[in-house]
Amino acid sequence: MEFRAVVITVSDKGSRGEREDLSGPELTAMLQKAGIDIVGRRIIPDEQDQIRSALRKESDGGQVDLIVTTGGTGVSPRDVTPDATLAVIDRQIPGMAEEMRRASAAITPHAMISRAVVGIRGRTLIINLPGSPKGARENLAVLMPALRHAIEKIKGDPRDCASS
Repeated sequence: MEFRAVVITVSDKGSRGEREDLSGPELTAMLQKAGIDIVGRRIIPDEQDQIRSALRKESDGGQVDLIVTTGGTGVSPRDVTPDATLAVIDRQIPGMAEEMRRASAAITPHAMISRAVVGIRGRTLIINLPGSPKGARENLAVLMPALRHAIEKIKGDPRDCASS
């Protein structure tokens, strides 16, 4: 089964052209290497309404199986990606977000302040990742072993979840 994804970088400076987006290309490469087709990439500012709008637009068309955001997951006043995500998802997948924090905490204590959210809108999986290329890469790597299975289930795969 082929999956389609969009990568959204959330960055005020990136959206104004003041900072090169390094995380978006890293995530794109990782997903492509896993056989996931990247059908869109964009950079938007740390504005809740724009983040919500982008998540709705990409998920509601039925053409995207996965949306990965990078940036805005911390505790600074402009870090609003999790808040915007919570406003648009139908259901959370707390285990995925918890596992990202658990694995990251083994690398840096700063993982404790991540507010990243993972959830479902319609039949689209939405994953918030850190803005740094290293953090984004490490967190996505944690989820990769379960990513295909999660997307298949979200799309309605009736097969049992038991491993063989």
